Amino acid sequence: MQSPINIEQQLLAALAAGEREATEQIYRQNFTIISGWLIKNGGSAADAADLFQEAMVVLFSKSQEEEFRLSCKIGTYLFAISKHLWYKRLQRQSKEPVPLLDNTGDGEEEGGIAYEDDLNAHQEREAHYEQLDAALDQLGEPCRSLLKAYYHHDKSMQEIAASFGYTNPDNAKTQKYKCLARLRKIFYAGID
Repeated sequence: MQSPINIEQQLLAALAAGEREATEQIYRQNFTIISGWLIKNGGSAADAADLFQEAMVVLFSKSQEEEFRLSCKIGTYLFAISKHLWYKRLQRQSKEPVPLLDNTGDGEEEGGIAYEDDLNAHQEREAHYEQLDAALDQLGEPCRSLLKAYYHHDKSMQEIAASFGYTNPDNAKTQKYKCLARLRKIFYAGID
């Protein structure tokens, strides 16, 4: 099985080569999340479509550059670009500029800095998700499957009890808490 990093690199290479399937896959994987954020932050569906298209153009242009190396997931990069473009658009539309960062008084409120901050925040969040996945792998079975059933697949305690052979939902719930406690120990041991 390929690692997520290799898959992302292959997808970026396919985008750079102009493969339509790569563009469609990137769109399917990322448009809903980015448009949802934009609509929550005052944009319309048309704004979301425009901004995502602009972000895709930026990503495509960057993917054409030999020295470009993506150090985060494609979705993270697109989200940061979209957010930056949205703030720039709001700033242009308003009579008073919209600050992209808290006013620190150091004069560094340029859009590029806000973009870098957004990208860094997303990279940090992705690193935590990767640590969580690694901790889940270390946790082992049946805890791994039980927690995924509850948190990822939204299964009820009744369904989990039936699937995992517990006598009742209360026993499944007790086991879930034990698994969660073990996961926390593994996760926080990995952060130190």
